[in-house]
Order: sequence, then structure tokens, then C-alpha cells
Amino acid sequence: HVQLVESGGGSVQAGGSLRLSCAASGFTVSERWMCWFRQRPGKEREGVAMIDSDDGDTGYADTVKGRFTISKDNAKNILYLQMNSLKTEDTGMYYCARVVDDYRGQGTQVTVS
Repeated sequence: HVQLVESGGGSVQAGGSLRLSCAASGFTVSERWMCWFRQRPGKEREGVAMIDSDDGDTGYADTVKGRFTISKDNAKNILYLQMNSLKTEDTGMYYCARVVDDYRGQGTQVTVS
């Protein structure tokens, strides 16, 4: 049974940090391209970060480059998104997803004030 469960969201002041986690079950994150995307109020879905299955190459949206870091703990089968220097415009619902089929979790809310 494939499942992705995000956690780590919350409310933080601008300039602060959060680390989002995405616990995977039913498959191995090390064998899949994985990503984080967000849905901000009034805006279209935006891909935030992606990590490949081979050598861990990563890619980021220009809006978060230099502030966010995507990583995987293969032993724990968890995907992370470290978010630093948060801005009010980072407020939104954050989802982790499997790139191959866009299978996603339920999301975790991030609010920056």
C-alpha cells in the first residue's frame, strides 16, 4: 500500500525556518524521483524542489533557490524539505509527490507572517 505522509508544517515568522518531512511506505524513495510542490492561495501549483533517484541531483524553483534544500534519508525512507529564510509569500500547502505518477500526500500547511 503506497502512502506519503507529510509533517513539519506550522506557523513561523518571516526569516525563520521549518523542516518538512515526508514519510513514504509501500515503495522506496531511493528508487524514485521525488519532489515537493506547493499550492499558495490564489496561485497555481508550483514545483518547489526535486531530487533524482540515482545520484541525488537536485533542482529548485527560482523562487526558493538558495533558501530551500531537498534531501532523502534512504535508511528511514523519508524525504525532507529544509526551508530557511522564509518569506510571507512562502505561505501555502506543501505536498511531497512521486514524480513518475504524481502520487502525493495529504499536504502540510506552512504559514509565514
